[in-house]
Amino acid sequence: MSAFQSLPRLWLLSDERNDGVLDARLAGFREPVGFVYRHYHLATAERVARFFDLQRIARRCGHLVILSDSALTAREWGADGIYGAPLSLYPRRRDLLQIATAHDMREIAQANRIEADAVMLSPVFPTRSHPGAPALGAARFRTLASHAQMPVIALGGMTTANASRLGWGTWAAIDGLS
Repeated sequence: MSAFQSLPRLWLLSDERNDGVLDARLAGFREPVGFVYRHYHLATAERVARFFDLQRIARRCGHLVILSDSALTAREWGADGIYGAPLSLYPRRRDLLQIATAHDMREIAQANRIEADAVMLSPVFPTRSHPGAPALGAARFRTLASHAQMPVIALGGMTTANASRLGWGTWAAIDGLS
């Protein structure tokens, strides 16, 4: 995390839904953001090629690049860190940022145990990624976030308006930022 004094305030997650606008969106942010590359929908060769295309844009703009994959792959591809369920991030890797995902108290506790650098807690609000799934809501989100021993990034149905409504300055989105 040498280029960053702290983690970015905004995080953009890649997805099949927003792939067509990622190049322009990454180039258009006025401040450095965290970019989580997922693109699970692509075959391996296409996923690798798309990663390097987007990484070039992200680096040019000063963004943090996190890969949803193994630590080995993240190192090979030159990512700044890895993203995933807390237990998939174990053991702790000091050379990569570790962004854990969490949906409940058990996963918050796991993120604490592995000393993740941040946790994305979701879904705060109803989201297109998981239609019909129950959302945490503001009160439950705050309760869970209060138990995290690292920065918490709100995810799920997040937009500028919802982030303001939640009163949470660090948030991530797929559609809400693209």
